[in-house]
Amino acid sequence: MLRHEFHPGKLVAGLFLLAIAVVYAGDAGGAWDAPWFVALPMVMVGLLIAGVVAAVHGIRPRSSGRAGGRRPPD
Repeated sequence: MLRHEFHPGKLVAGLFLLAIAVVYAGDAGGAWDAPWFVALPMVMVGLLIAGVVAAVHGIRPRSSGRAGGRRPPD
């Protein structure tokens, strides 16, 4: 199986969208009452946090020993 690069921003965004789905599934099931306007702030906060996580992950130094990493010029 081919390895792929880890993208934590996508993980965080997916977890927030999953949380929104759980909130509205609970509302549809009658477990609690969620107003219709709850999703918009949750999506915005999730995207903001995902962007911060992706930016922090993008600026960290990479080790040169990784497969596919850049080699210094000869």
